[in-house]
Amino acid sequence: MEELESLLAQVRACRICEEHLPLGPRPVLAASHTAKLLIVGQAPGTKVHASGIPWDDQSGKRLRQWLGLAPEVFYDESKVAIVPMGFCYPGKGKSGDLPPRPECARHWHQQLMTLLPDVQLTLLVGKYAQDYFLGHKAKPALTETVANWHEYLPQFMPMPHPSPRNQFWIRRNTWFETDAIPYVQQLVQSVI
Repeated sequence: MEELESLLAQVRACRICEEHLPLGPRPVLAASHTAKLLIVGQAPGTKVHASGIPWDDQSGKRLRQWLGLAPEVFYDESKVAIVPMGFCYPGKGKSGDLPPRPECARHWHQQLMTLLPDVQLTLLVGKYAQDYFLGHKAKPALTETVANWHEYLPQFMPMPHPSPRNQFWIRRNTWFETDAIPYVQQLVQSVI
């Protein structure tokens, strides 16, 4: 427990990629050695950067709805760990935020995963998380990976990013909310 707290303090003080961050470093994550559910997303947006609270935006609201979790459960670190691929806001790109900075995963992820021994289910939210955790088992496209979610259970559940920018994807792939989400909700309830 002390080892994880020490590591989290190091992560929160991280300045490895400071020169690349337009708003400066503000690592945002949440974890406890007792967490049973791990959520791995992309990187904080500007609202999360401002608040310092993971998924504290419209994407987070939709994610909590998808999971069937009230905020008080979602933010209970003893049950839910939230470790994005990039811990700081990476900046704005041509069509949304830039990709997560790669330094976070290279430097911190393995250390963090080792100290989360009770995780039973990892939600891989978005392509960056899927490619990192699934490696060669990830399909070439996010839609294909998410459509084949059964292949990755019981350890991983690939999901699209719940961003309002993904409205078109969600409308086009209605099977995700009608078939996968009820199953995800059952899984999450059984884990936590």
